[in-house]
Formats: sequence, C-alpha cells, structure tokens
Amino acid sequence: MITLSKTEKKILEDSIRDIQDFPKPGIVFKDITTLLNNKEAYGVLMNHLYQRYKEYNLEYIAGIDARGFIFGAALAQMLGIGFVPIRKKGKLPYTTISEKYALEYGVDEIEVHIDAFGKQIGARVLVIDDLIATGGTANAAATLVNQTGAKCVECCFILGLTFLDGIKKLQEKTDVYSVIEVD
Repeated sequence: MITLSKTEKKILEDSIRDIQDFPKPGIVFKDITTLLNNKEAYGVLMNHLYQRYKEYNLEYIAGIDARGFIFGAALAQMLGIGFVPIRKKGKLPYTTISEKYALEYGVDEIEVHIDAFGKQIGARVLVIDDLIATGGTANAAATLVNQTGAKCVECCFILGLTFLDGIKKLQEKTDVYSVIEVD
C-alpha cells in the first residue's frame, strides 16, 4: 500500500490553513484552498493519489460537489478514466437518481445521472471528496454509485476527521482512505 513519506505528509499538512470559529464559534475549519494554490503541495497530493490508485483497475472517479471535482477530475485524467460529478439536487440536466442525507439541522440531497457509469454492471468507481466529518454526504454518494449498478470500491478523502464517526459509518458500506487524518 502506498503511504506518504514524513516529508510529503509535512508538506501537505503545512499547506492546509486552520480558520478558527468558522462557520460558527468553536469550529476549526480546515481550509484546503491554500493546498490548491501551492504547486508543490498539490503536486505531492496528486502524485500520491495516482500512485495509490493506478493499480485499482478503476473505470470512473466520482467527485462530490464541489471540492471533490477538483481532485477527482485531475486524478481521472491522470489515470486515463472517466470522471462523474455527484451534485447537489437540481444541478444536473438529465435523468437522475438522488439520495437524501441528514444534516445537523435538516436534510440535504445529492444526485447523479442515471447513466453516469455507462451500461456495464459493476463498473469500478472511486468516490472522492476533500473531507469526511460525519459522513452523511459520502454515505449518500456511495449509495448512489451502487444504485446505478456500478460498485463503489473505495471512498477517498484528503482529510479525515477521526474524532467524528463518519469514517466508521462509511466503512460499513465501503473501504475508506484518508490521505491525512485529523484527531
């Protein structure tokens, strides 16, 4: 299994900015925009993801709206496979299927085109996003992939917040990989 070297991990961790009390008091927001605009850090990350997934025999990468698009589309191009956006409800123009998931105060919904992964049953799909916290969106995304007849083989996150239970919940459905774990 491909892992980050100590130097690579430090480059990534040092490139992520903490924003105190955002979006509300008591929360420390992990801002990845500073990783994206750091060519060394973004290069380290994308090379790591390529090395990890090049032998997975993936057919598609599904990126979760919106930051999953940034990593997913670039990785799909590097691997020479298709990219599929999983979007918030009402953003896709063709026939879709959708999945609702619980938020702290309410419910949200994501969707994917019904034919996003082609007609082949069991197409191997990696779901990717920037962060997993409580896991609601990621669980809904993995469910959607599987409902299309494809197979979610793993969910990948740049940051995994291990002090919340999202990773554990998602592991009941599929394999989970976090590049960096935050305790």
